Amino acid sequence: MAVELNDDNVRALAGFNAGERAVVTLYLDVDGKRWPKYQDCEARVERMVRAATETFASGHPGAIDDLQRVESYVRGGVDRSRTRGLALFASGDQLFQVFELPVAVRDQLVVNKTPHVHQLESVLATHERFAVLLTDRQRTRMLVFEMGRLVDRSEQFDALPRNDDDTGHKDRRHDKHKIEAAAHQHLKNAAQLAFEEFQTRPFDHLIISAADEIANELESDLHPYLRERIAARVHMPITASEADICAAAIEVEEGIERRKEADLVERVREGTAAGSGAVGGLAGVLAALSERRVDTLVVSDGFEEAGFSCPGCGCLAARGPSCPTCGDTMEREDDIVERAIEEAMQQAARVKVCVDNADLDVLGRIGALLRF
Repeated sequence: MAVELNDDNVRALAGFNAGERAVVTLYLDVDGKRWPKYQDCEARVERMVRAATETFASGHPGAIDDLQRVESYVRGGVDRSRTRGLALFASGDQLFQVFELPVAVRDQLVVNKTPHVHQLESVLATHERFAVLLTDRQRTRMLVFEMGRLVDRSEQFDALPRNDDDTGHKDRRHDKHKIEAAAHQHLKNAAQLAFEEFQTRPFDHLIISAADEIANELESDLHPYLRERIAARVHMPITASEADICAAAIEVEEGIERRKEADLVERVREGTAAGSGAVGGLAGVLAALSERRVDTLVVSDGFEEAGFSCPGCGCLAARGPSCPTCGDTMEREDDIVERAIEEAMQQAARVKVCVDNADLDVLGRIGALLRF
């Protein structure tokens, strides 16, 4: 049974302690558009598991069984009509969790002391709830997407009056007035439908699809709560497929996320340059985490670096082996960045994973806004 992806489950997973046994983490891209043949997904897992088995056969014998378990799960098949990415975590009898994700992930297999939650946190951080409101002069469609998945839909149709009256006599000005009045009322109804949807299932952003001649009126009819959530206008026919609507929503979402990332990195850059409120670079971030001063951790997607952790006081450091806090001998970590993300989550700090941000790369691919 797959586990629901939410903040609580990811934080609980990040805090999992396997003791002496290692944890196997597998991320697998199973997107049917990129991998039409599921056998290709199975083959990629087989190659990753084979390489990991050769590496950890002597040092972590228990991990071999867990590697076989995750491979067997993949070979058992996945419903790819709803799933584009898999995240699996295994550690003996204590842990076996599967997240079936509606978004793609980067292939990765990690054997470490703790679950590798970096990509799960990235998925959570970059996907909000988007609503798309499509309307013309008679028909309205409202679709709500979460992490690329359609979670709700509703429709409304308000027929425009006919041109002829009961006697068959045409009064064109009168008919035009009736049609225009009906069209205006339809837009008010569309705005009300959107607000009722928001009250039932709140969303973060609203995308409007309407012809230019009615879009302004539609927006003015919206509740203020909805107007402030308008993220973009797009132009799609009222009959657009759900797949095309979802693709448009994802494109808008990605643009919003890139802007958020840029704003956040700029705050880190300015604070680092001023020497107050932020730090940049791995050494400074790890020191701030050890002092529990991090409010928001910002890290480049895919950034990995070796480092050290202290088994005594829990301090993280870019260099070792002596702990800068207590002086004990530290243990080497193959990926101290993942440990930093886990530590930030345990401290209830926010984590933001940035994609292709050159300014963050200049800072050392990692930075943090500080609490004090």
